[in-house]
Amino acid sequence: MEKRRLICLFLALSVAACFLAGCSAKDTAKEDADTITVYMWSTAMYEKYAPYVQSKLPDINIQFVVGNNDLEFYKFMNENDALPDIITCRRFSLHDAMALKGSLMDLSTTEEAGAIYDSYLKNFTNEDGSVNWLPLCAEVDGLVANKALFDQYNIPLPTDYASFVSACQAFEEVGIRGFTADFVYDYTCMEILQGLIIPELTSTEGRKWRTRYEDPTDMEVTGLDDTIWPEAFARMEQFIKDVNLQPEDVDMDYSPVIEMFSAGKVAMIRAGGGDTVRFNHAGVNAIMLPYFGQKGEQWLLTYPQFQVALNRDLEQDKTRLEKAMRVLNVMLSEGAQNELAGGEDVLTYSQNVNLQISPYLSNLQPLINQNYLYIRIASNEFFSASRDVVSRMIRGEYNARQAFEAFDARLRQSGDDSSDIVLTLEKGYSNIFHKDGGNEAYSVMAHTMREMYGCDVILAFGDSYTGSVFQADYSKKMVGNMVMPNALVSFSREMSGAELKESVRVMVEGTEGGFTPFNRGSLPVFSGISVEVKEGNGAYTLLKLTKDGKPINDEDTFKVTFITTFAHMTPFFTDESREYVRGEMNVRPAWTAYILEGGTLAEPEHYITLK
Repeated sequence: MEKRRLICLFLALSVAACFLAGCSAKDTAKEDADTITVYMWSTAMYEKYAPYVQSKLPDINIQFVVGNNDLEFYKFMNENDALPDIITCRRFSLHDAMALKGSLMDLSTTEEAGAIYDSYLKNFTNEDGSVNWLPLCAEVDGLVANKALFDQYNIPLPTDYASFVSACQAFEEVGIRGFTADFVYDYTCMEILQGLIIPELTSTEGRKWRTRYEDPTDMEVTGLDDTIWPEAFARMEQFIKDVNLQPEDVDMDYSPVIEMFSAGKVAMIRAGGGDTVRFNHAGVNAIMLPYFGQKGEQWLLTYPQFQVALNRDLEQDKTRLEKAMRVLNVMLSEGAQNELAGGEDVLTYSQNVNLQISPYLSNLQPLINQNYLYIRIASNEFFSASRDVVSRMIRGEYNARQAFEAFDARLRQSGDDSSDIVLTLEKGYSNIFHKDGGNEAYSVMAHTMREMYGCDVILAFGDSYTGSVFQADYSKKMVGNMVMPNALVSFSREMSGAELKESVRVMVEGTEGGFTPFNRGSLPVFSGISVEVKEGNGAYTLLKLTKDGKPINDEDTFKVTFITTFAHMTPFFTDESREYVRGEMNVRPAWTAYILEGGTLAEPEHYITLK
């Protein structure tokens, strides 16, 4: 009788376990289906833009992920059948987007595409008339002048290229550099190279060449043409002489350039509209100037804050498609663009959006009205080749013809070493947040980093990792891309149980001056501890914290490592007695080195329960 009773009890428990497992699986599947994934090009979008979009769509669970500003990253995701619902990317060209074209929705007939001015939309229109990517407001790039210096030395502001060179020479005569720029960055090299020949790039021949280069249906490798590009490098060679660039300028970084400009040690720099506004707010009388053509032309170089595209798989599910289109509509709205841009240092591409330009940029209004706006060529090839070739020109290693030939050869190269495999994973994990357990992929990353940093507890903010962990072969580049790219750092210190509980509470509930979670997917990720969190009215409250299933005593001691950005870490620096040790390397290179040295990925942990 006793044996039969035990058998019945065992069967009952088994049935209950199977039922609960079935319910759990159903709950997980529903959470996956209800979630719209939006990949952002930068953590900057995580601060105000993403919370704004979520606040306008409280009935849609949006998983915002800081992905990577590189279409190669999304190509890798697509190859692993994991393309996000909505993609944003800043470093973009139709040339690079070719590999994704068949996996993205055609947005050409949508209201969102119809609202964009035709003059801009044509830059995103494929040869067959389809449109996969829509631009979201324009960053403005040009020359920025310290007007106070010009006034002080009675030097006229440039109005064409000849007067620009004259101003540079006049400042050199009084011991002030006329022009410099942060040439350490590929985008600076690329934008100056293109800025010098915008009239030629927008000519009939220039547009023909660009169409061939950007055409995603053309499988032939397109290099530079022999009409406009030899002239481009001749202009660059002359520009280097005219502004007296020196070999050491190739290592010039952003911060020293800004410091020199603010201190009146250089009269003009390459910078953006946002920089111009910030200079004036800081008390520097700065004015933005256009790029000057050889015949007196004036142009502004622009590029979208980002481009956005939708996964074609959404068309297979009417409910999910409707949700995604609602998200897209809010992302492109005037309110969202104002949150993203601050509303004063960018231009809009949309007819139904009004962004008020800053008074500090009002001198550009005539060029804007006449549409003298050029959208840069921004393929990965152009970024890397520009940095390499322009740097060599500044160092005197290439003349104009050699630079042209080297740049052309770079564009015509087929393939690279990015396919070299350094990591093979036999198991994959989703990055969709689940109420019972959290984010599996992020847990794998955090748990592995606990071993990597040799600590008891990892506290990571929700924007630290870039998505799912795939059952796939990873190149070195893709291993690095598992970590959010925007200066993610580590901070470690010994911490009491009481301090640990307070730190976790701040991360879960948010605090003034720091980051406050705005939806489930933005909640922090933990390794070495488990938490219970209450969700209500868009806010989160820490209910319980345990380690190894046991409550943490205030007197316990732990080695804790934060994975975060400086901005998110600010609230934890207020107490000077609590000294943190920053990792020798940022997290991305440290992670890459760890994997290359043989580090293996851990299994995920159940780190959170949302109630």
